[in-house]
Amino acid sequence: MLSLEQILFSQGFGTRRECRGLVLRGSFSVSGKILSDPEQELQEQGLVFSVDGQSWPYFEKAVIALNKPAGYECSARPVFHPVVLSLLPAPLRARGVQPVGRLDEDTTGLLILTDDGALSHRLTHPRKHVRKIYRAVLKHPLSPDFVQALLRGVVLRDEPQPLAALEVKPAGDREVEITVDQGRYHQVKRMVAAAGNRVEQLSRIQFGNYRLPQDVLPGQWCWIESAAAITGK
Repeated sequence: MLSLEQILFSQGFGTRRECRGLVLRGSFSVSGKILSDPEQELQEQGLVFSVDGQSWPYFEKAVIALNKPAGYECSARPVFHPVVLSLLPAPLRARGVQPVGRLDEDTTGLLILTDDGALSHRLTHPRKHVRKIYRAVLKHPLSPDFVQALLRGVVLRDEPQPLAALEVKPAGDREVEITVDQGRYHQVKRMVAAAGNRVEQLSRIQFGNYRLPQDVLPGQWCWIESAAAITGK
């Protein structure tokens, strides 16, 4: 059980004093009922509350999926473009959610963000071999040789061993879905180039077991209910 003040503070709604003030002025409600005692305790697990009319589910750790549009950087210190964190509401930014891995500025699609450091480590550690699926639009039409080169493995500069795709699925004359389980710098673009083609557009559609929902449009985000939705465990 947590007090209303503790619930708001844990979810990133400000300092303890600010959270206490939100409750005192009637901003906190559950099922349409305003609760105005900051010391009142509620069972936090499974709780859905509202702050100034905005519904908010309680999660001990935040895990979200963002449909990243082009033109945003994943770096905490962006150089040329706005940071993806600017697409999120203030409470999530205050909680310190960070991207799990990165997508290039011009790469779109599924970006997972979390304030769970252990989960982020598990999803990005090279030994875990977490699968990612990308959809690429290519400059030149697909060919059997191109597909076989990716499956067989291509040599990339500064990589000690050839890198191979786990799966290559044609999705059109110049579109392909490529599954990898590494996270090298510009990996898919470099692999496609090494196999004799060029990526014109690139989007990540799946990370681990989690696939980007079709109703989450570019720039939008949604909660991921549990880490198991990504890891399968």
